[in-house]
Amino acid sequence: MINLFNTHIDTLAIHRVGNKSRNEAIFLSEQPFNLNDEIVPLIKEFFFKPFREKEENYYQFAHEVDLDYNDMFKYATEIFANPANVHEVSKKITKHLYEQSNHPHIKNGEVYVTYLTNLSIDNNVVDAIGIFKSELQADFLQFEENGSNLEMILQQGINLSKLDKGCLIFNYKKEEGYKILTVDSNRYDARYWLEHFLSVDAFEDENFITKKYLKFCQNFAKDVVLPAEDKKEEVMFMNRSVNYFAKNDQFEEQNFLNEVLDNPELIPEFKNYKVDKGEKYSIEDVTSFPIANAAVSDARKSIKNVINLDTHIQIKMDFINPESAEKFVEKGWDEEKQMYYYLVYFNKEEKS
Repeated sequence: MINLFNTHIDTLAIHRVGNKSRNEAIFLSEQPFNLNDEIVPLIKEFFFKPFREKEENYYQFAHEVDLDYNDMFKYATEIFANPANVHEVSKKITKHLYEQSNHPHIKNGEVYVTYLTNLSIDNNVVDAIGIFKSELQADFLQFEENGSNLEMILQQGINLSKLDKGCLIFNYKKEEGYKILTVDSNRYDARYWLEHFLSVDAFEDENFITKKYLKFCQNFAKDVVLPAEDKKEEVMFMNRSVNYFAKNDQFEEQNFLNEVLDNPELIPEFKNYKVDKGEKYSIEDVTSFPIANAAVSDARKSIKNVINLDTHIQIKMDFINPESAEKFVEKGWDEEKQMYYYLVYFNKEEKS
């Protein structure tokens, strides 16, 4: 988890990159931008708002041979070692970005490199480097008095409500390639920012593993539990899975299987499915890990707990109290109608 509420922008460098394949220029400012009290709150909101709204999926710098060959890892380490030198290193970062700007779809724009202090990540107060890019310009109107008339002037500028690209590189977990958050509002050039410029992989912490394991369970429910049992059991398996994660701090696979799989014959099916599909979710060798509560909350929002029937009726299960569905919902077969049915027990109807 991060907290940017008390973050301070210590230094801000602003440059511009064009599209190299179109022979557009690069412009490097000689001096850092002189921040003032009027612009600081606006620029902080511009930079940080996307990270507050986005799900926290962390990355880390990576290289197939050695981290020291990753250019951005080297530049980040250089800045963290000597924050006073951030402006000079920002020029190297901008040149590196320009070298990656060689696809026809990549747009020119302003590059902002900042040194940030007093950020909180995983309950640790650290410094960070912020790198942001604005690409798309918006039309806006300015008005000017001209004698007895008010003139309307059409101009273009950056919309401060939408950041096109950005990343926060935290001075944290250096040995693993630093912990990094990134945003990209424009999907036409996704590889350019993440792969070519930053060269990052997913940061495989407890948040990553928790999400991946729950996603794996979701697909096991769809591919194995549903065909073997029925839709109710598919929903209930995910219901029990999420609740196991919610009430435990540590995941233990055998305990998990004993608790969430009502049908013991599905336990070897689960293990076989993990052998086949585990690598896809990066959990092939995972049997125990700390559970990230934030990841469980995110997963609960995305998992469907509704049974949709072909008679245009929906039955919604309660993820908070799964025992209600276990006790008070029964599935059966009506010979006369040649149809399945759900029998729901209740004492009274609740007022909405």
